[in-house]
Amino acid sequence: MAGSGCSSRLRSTAFIAFLFTFFATGSSTAQVPLLMWSSDGLPPLASPAAGHIMSSDKLTAYLSSAFGSGPHTVLLFLQDKLSKDDFTVFGGVFGNKQDSAFQNLEAALHSSSSSLVLPALAWPGSSAIPALLQEKLGVSPLLVDPDTLSHLNLNASGSNLLLINLPYHTSLHKPCKDVLRNNDEIIGKVLSIMKAQSVPYTAIYTGLQPSRVIPETSMSNEPVGRSLLQAVVNDVKPPIMFNVSDAPCIMLWAQNLSVSFTEAGQWIDLAAQTPSLSGSRCDNSDSLLVLNYPSGIILSFAMRQQFYPVSARNWSTLDSVQLQFNGLSMFFSGSRSIYAPAEYSFHCQSVSSFRDALLVPNNTNQNTSQWRLNFIDFQIQGFGLANGTNFSYASDCAGFFTAGIWMGLLTSLLMLLILIYGLHMIMQLNTMDRFDDPKGPSISVPQSE
Repeated sequence: MAGSGCSSRLRSTAFIAFLFTFFATGSSTAQVPLLMWSSDGLPPLASPAAGHIMSSDKLTAYLSSAFGSGPHTVLLFLQDKLSKDDFTVFGGVFGNKQDSAFQNLEAALHSSSSSLVLPALAWPGSSAIPALLQEKLGVSPLLVDPDTLSHLNLNASGSNLLLINLPYHTSLHKPCKDVLRNNDEIIGKVLSIMKAQSVPYTAIYTGLQPSRVIPETSMSNEPVGRSLLQAVVNDVKPPIMFNVSDAPCIMLWAQNLSVSFTEAGQWIDLAAQTPSLSGSRCDNSDSLLVLNYPSGIILSFAMRQQFYPVSARNWSTLDSVQLQFNGLSMFFSGSRSIYAPAEYSFHCQSVSSFRDALLVPNNTNQNTSQWRLNFIDFQIQGFGLANGTNFSYASDCAGFFTAGIWMGLLTSLLMLLILIYGLHMIMQLNTMDRFDDPKGPSISVPQSE
């Protein structure tokens, strides 16, 4: 939907109606919305029919025409997860504009010279959009936030690709609408900075992956008549695997591989992206897994296998984790806390560098003092992979005596000591063999010399 010269009210009505129509009639295959607007114009694109899914090939052709010649400054607002349902549920579709979580986004679409709204873009993969823009512009993406962008001098004579990562959910169970509203405020701050610097730009807002995916089912295989609602089983993503001579050598899996470069704590979930493994290697004593992400972030895991005479067996340790970005690097040591028998894998529910840290930073570079790691449901194995695509038995980081168990044991021991002391005091009580009668004569005890 590209065009110009429409009034603000007409754009608002068309935008909301367009998204709501696609929400009601769209296909259930994996797809993400893509919103694109520019301060200096976009090439026209015919509006797709209701229910039509835009293919990645057509998007590639359109971006080629949009960025075919001349320098361009592109703002890529990349959210962890995004679906058109987020706009219909939290975007004030039913008339309550003041309660919309996308007020700045809608204002930017209305005030731009031209805009493009694709409610149903076939999801090409988590890293496809950044890689495609990097190819069209010929520059690597630069990860920024509003604070760093305000101090950044952009060269309008050359192409710039600015990447702004936006979260979708938090570990504190923050309501989704509040997260989307905070993301919308970040979008508003970035656009205000670009307007203040008078730099022409093209902005794109999309997601790394869909936030809601409903699998397609064949109607011929469904039973006729009423049936109970069935729970949809989410597909488990495969682990990252590095092979040598078609044999598995290193495996890694995590629910979240989050990294942060700013003091504000804006997290980037690398588990939603697909990395390349160039630079990885392994042998009988050392293993190195290098994850190269399209956003320019490099995450390296160095493991070592060694024989310990005390236990008479080989143990594998995670010596260090290296985080690299924009020519800077940060090392985190983990050899003393992350270990497992060599034939086992290591698993931990939480591996972080700042809270109950298993990864300890070992350099004090001021430029990397705010770099942090947080891995959720983390599992890695660098030796003894003999089961194909499966991990070996996992050695978990959780100890047997947790804080709760210690508290219960100490409380039970204290109460047992009180009980024993009470029984001891009762057993020491002695009764008198004779008693005085206050109504009778007093007892006299004769004394003999």
